[in-house]
Amino acid sequence: MGKRALTIWLRIVATLALACTLVLHGDPVSARWHEAQTDRFVIYADDSERDIRRFAANLERYHAAMEIITGRRVEQPSPSNRVTIFVVGSQRELQRTLDIKSRTIGGIYIARAGASRAYVQDIQNREGEYSHFSTVILLHEYAHHFLISSSRFAMPRWLGEGMAEFFAATVFDDEKGLQIGLPATHRGRELFYAKDVSVRELLDPELYEAKRGRGYDAFYGRSWLLYHYLTFNDARSGQLDAYWTSIAQGVPSLEAGEAAFGDLDTLEGELNAYLRSGARNGLSIANDKLPVGPIALRELPEGEAKMMNVRMASQAGVSREQALELLIEARKIAAKYPRDPGVLTALAEAEYDAGYDAEAITAADAALALNPQARNAYVQKGLALFRRARQAGAEDKDAAYEAAMQPFAALNKLENDHPLPLIHYYRSYTERGAEPSENARAALEQAARLAPFDQRVWVNVAMMQASEGKVALARNSLAPVLANPHGGPQAAAARAFDEVLAGRKEGEPVMLRYSRGNEEPEDTAGLAGEEVEAVPKR
Repeated sequence: MGKRALTIWLRIVATLALACTLVLHGDPVSARWHEAQTDRFVIYADDSERDIRRFAANLERYHAAMEIITGRRVEQPSPSNRVTIFVVGSQRELQRTLDIKSRTIGGIYIARAGASRAYVQDIQNREGEYSHFSTVILLHEYAHHFLISSSRFAMPRWLGEGMAEFFAATVFDDEKGLQIGLPATHRGRELFYAKDVSVRELLDPELYEAKRGRGYDAFYGRSWLLYHYLTFNDARSGQLDAYWTSIAQGVPSLEAGEAAFGDLDTLEGELNAYLRSGARNGLSIANDKLPVGPIALRELPEGEAKMMNVRMASQAGVSREQALELLIEARKIAAKYPRDPGVLTALAEAEYDAGYDAEAITAADAALALNPQARNAYVQKGLALFRRARQAGAEDKDAAYEAAMQPFAALNKLENDHPLPLIHYYRSYTERGAEPSENARAALEQAARLAPFDQRVWVNVAMMQASEGKVALARNSLAPVLANPHGGPQAAAARAFDEVLAGRKEGEPVMLRYSRGNEEPEDTAGLAGEEVEAVPKR
């Protein structure tokens, strides 16, 4: 590599690092906790209305730009299936609020049906400049959210990460519009200093796993570089589409790559030359082509604002020990603001997390008496009643589950496309050992379609389909989970399940269960048929 190219990249990275310290906030006096709602996002931030509004508009433009570039369309989600974004503060505040031990994590995204959450640092609207790295993380993860939501075909890991990095390198400008697919300068040091990853290794996951070491490598950077090069190189126009079409038809990644790209050594050389050249291309889209839609803003009342730290921690997921600590704070705040439905809803969640079902139900009922539209209050009451139903005696189980479904049924009337009532309708059968009705089975499949980004739901759909002998459908449901770029227990379970199903005949019922202790009880479909266990690796 040339010294000049290396200098260019490092200067860009240094400039970005310096820019990260220049925060464009509004007047600190006007900063209060606000909620901004758009078609696809709900944002909570202790910031000025101006900054929150611009941040919300940029996210909607980002989504619209991905639809234009990919040619894919994602239907507007139901209100509770939007991505909720918490703007936590500095990196240190983010790590403290979420009890993160690592010092390198700058943002988090959690994909869940009816409860997708993202946590980022302070809003930093740097007009005409690269986004702050915490926002880059959000854009990267939302790109995954978008891609999974718009296609059920399993995407090779390099392609998923390459596309996410491509989209995340975005610059917003109120007048000029949006520039997307710019050089991923946040990967500059990785590309020049981390262990190299060849094109062949990107295309062949088994080869990559066999050759990767324990140290950090350039997988993300090289994935971006390959995607960026194939997108902008005129001589290779159409090759990326040909590769993706072959993948969708079931052709293995390496074979599809050799057919679409030709000699991989030649491509490797071109890719290295492209990196040395600076790879400065990007796509510009005018704002008038990027619809934003209405942005509803409200300032949080005092009690709800004071409860935000509890709410953010609870919704990220807490251990019992952490929940008990949070509950002390939640109860203190609720005692001061007993007529605030937002406070009482957060209290209900904190009570449930700590294992106090009766108290969670009481808090949820109080919240709903003040605000019958408080969707999360229905959820927390329903969850508490479901946990009670699991502990009910055999003679009381049917009545207990019927009662547990009442809050979810009310929520379904309020929001017909909320996935959680559909999921729990199915579970109201399986958890008590009853055969799910056709409506219950259809409800679970509909929940998965409404929240395609939630892998746990798709694994449960596959388990249901396998129990019915629908082997091909079950494997199809598992395919995107298998291709999850970040792996994890769901991908491990899907891999174990798929290995079992690969040897079974169509029409042969197979029962798939998680091994006890590896997953929460709610993850077990409880279906009839032959039992085969998967042991996800933690």
